[in-house]
Amino acid sequence: MRADASTTPDQACPIAPVVDLVFSRWTTPILWALNEFGRQRFVELERRIGSITPKVLTQRLRQLERDGLITRTYHAEVPPRVEYEISDLGRSLAPLFATLADWSTANLPKVEEARSAYDSGS
Repeated sequence: MRADASTTPDQACPIAPVVDLVFSRWTTPILWALNEFGRQRFVELERRIGSITPKVLTQRLRQLERDGLITRTYHAEVPPRVEYEISDLGRSLAPLFATLADWSTANLPKVEEARSAYDSGS
């Protein structure tokens, strides 16, 4: 189907909303960490991801909870404890991440070669 002038970007590329949802700057590392290592507290996620700020991690976790990709469990104890876990909906992305990891292993060296060739003017 060819896009015309009235076609929205979402209609032109049906995966665009998924890319926006899943592949924003910090979403992928958060989902990957929760899928690979299971339920975690905020500090554990922060350590695993490394360079993310607490403010940004809080924002992304809230958005992922809103989107239904993670669950947040509050434990009313002293001190209070909050844990994050990937939801079934978030876990359904695991095959996509596995495919991308396989593609990355097989093709990132080729991408680097292409960049080097381009940058050197060859």
